[in-house]
Amino acid sequence: MTRYAHITGWGMAVPEAILTNADLEKMVETSDEWITSRTGIRERRIAAKNESTATLAAKAGLRALESTGLLARELDLVIVASASPEHLFPATACLVQDALGATRAGAFDLSAACSGFIYAVQMAAQSIRTGAIDSALVIGAETLSRLVNWEDRETCVLFGDGAGAFVLEARETPGGVLSGVLRSDGSGGSLLTVPAGGSRMPASADTLERNLHTIHMNGREVFRFATRVMATATREVVAGAGLKMDDIELVVPHQANLRIIEAAARGLHLPMERFMVNIERYGNTSSASIPMAVCEAVEQGRVRPGDHLVLVGFGAGLTWGALALQWVETRRPPGVQRSRLTLWTFLAHLRSFALRVWRRLEGLFWGTSSEG
Repeated sequence: MTRYAHITGWGMAVPEAILTNADLEKMVETSDEWITSRTGIRERRIAAKNESTATLAAKAGLRALESTGLLARELDLVIVASASPEHLFPATACLVQDALGATRAGAFDLSAACSGFIYAVQMAAQSIRTGAIDSALVIGAETLSRLVNWEDRETCVLFGDGAGAFVLEARETPGGVLSGVLRSDGSGGSLLTVPAGGSRMPASADTLERNLHTIHMNGREVFRFATRVMATATREVVAGAGLKMDDIELVVPHQANLRIIEAAARGLHLPMERFMVNIERYGNTSSASIPMAVCEAVEQGRVRPGDHLVLVGFGAGLTWGALALQWVETRRPPGVQRSRLTLWTFLAHLRSFALRVWRRLEGLFWGTSSEG
């Protein structure tokens, strides 16, 4: 039996707070015209104090699960792609796995910056096709507002917060993820980076004073790199799927800069109508941008069963990648499944809370005993 990895559920989550270009005019020396003409961005979402990469990821993951009816406890794997994880460790994916009640799933984070979601979906799809797993929840989630230097007008206008998620399941029906391209060039690692906070440059008074825990970018070189690889990766992944560019109904690119997307369209000789663009409302949400754009494309009726899509992105590393897939409507009717999922999630939260309380009491008990 040939196994195919289908996208059976999808969901997204964004903070309520909106930061417009007009708001940024009051913070740094910039203007709405300057930002819009150079990036295509008009506003972006900013996480509240009680929100984080893990909370946004869990919301998006839950919505993806609810859309398909698959129970969290049935998942085999949870992957979170993020350039702004909750912690260095534990993995954000483990926190999401616990929050959702995916009690039998393995979980890990994947770091490939803005290309991370492409990498993660390809890894999950390969695991499904080989029979290693039957289902996976793949999430791209970011709170890049926590890594931005709000005094640097070159970067602070670009980034926003959000999360998007896919559920992938094994099916016998042909379609789903057809081919993937994953590439990197570490010689360009310094072009887009958060220099401090790792083992190479641990946190210190000096790194804080020099803003080395924030995003540093050589915008001109990143632009040149992106315009080159977007078209190349798209052609390569389409050929790998045995398709032609005329077979592709929609290209969903990483939402980093409208001018980059327009350059990719020219390089592929495709009209902009064949590209999904929502950067004007969310800015660059890194690994979350592609799944968020897919969710909105589905909502807008731009993706129909049988359509062929290309998802293509690039990011720090330097990394880039693309996926070709055929969209096949395989979602289960939610109905009773959704209520079961909600109940199971509540029980999972209750179990998690009880375990935390027990561990705290156990620690207090043994601490008292050892002192005695």
